[in-house]
This record gives sequence, C-alpha cells and structure tokens, in this order.
Amino acid sequence: MKKILIIAVLALFGLQFSNAQELGVRFGNVVGNYAAVDLVWAFNNGRIHADVSFGNGVGAEALYDFLYGQLGDDNLYYYVGLGAYAWIGDPFRLGISFEGGLEYRFASAPLVLGLDWRPAFQIIDNTSFHFNRFGLNLRFVF
Repeated sequence: MKKILIIAVLALFGLQFSNAQELGVRFGNVVGNYAAVDLVWAFNNGRIHADVSFGNGVGAEALYDFLYGQLGDDNLYYYVGLGAYAWIGDPFRLGISFEGGLEYRFASAPLVLGLDWRPAFQIIDNTSFHFNRFGLNLRFVF
C-alpha cells in the first residue's frame, strides 16, 4: 500500500511539472530532507508554492501564498501563505505549514532567488511546533 501511495504522489506531481510556471530546488529544512524540487504556479490573486523531497520516504508540501506583491519598484517580492505537508515514511507525519519569504527576480535572466521561513504545526505522528524551518529557493521561470 505504501508503494502505491508513493507512486500516486509522484505521478500527480509529475503531471504538474509540465504546467509549472517556475521550477527549481529548495535547500534547507524541507519536510523530511534537506533538499526538494520546488514548484510555483500562479493561482487567482496568489500562487501555489509546492515542494517534493525524496530520501528515506517522500515529503510533500503545498502552500497557498495569499499575499504576494512587489516591494517598491525593485525586483524584490514578498509572500505570505499557509498550507499542508505530509511525510510518507516511517513514521508518517502530517501537519500545517505557514510561509513568509522574500524573493529576487533577476531582470536579465529567467531566475528567481528566494529566502523563506516555514514554521510548522505537526498534527500526526505527534503534536509539535517547529520554528526552525528556513530555506533557500532557486527557480527557473518559464
């Protein structure tokens, strides 16, 4: 059953890669690992920010950034959002993540460099709050 669930998650995210508007990597404290595939899609007035990490299991995190905007006239942007995460491994974990970050969009290249903070409230396997989830994002813009 565990393998079927992992294959289903991979297939779902694999289909979405072709529709992603930004694709890259996230380094830092990611769900279950220290590196992840980082994806961003524009959605209504905000955006969906998702990560998938692999290791001794599969971690997935999807957040809706309901606040997203430009700081001044520069290429610097801010975002704030929340969403859910799951770790399909031993033990299984499920929780809620919050996100706040800054990103710089290079004018001369289709690249985005971002820093974010993602505190998380873990509900399943045990209830706990994690403050130390920081990340560095590097994405290619399509």
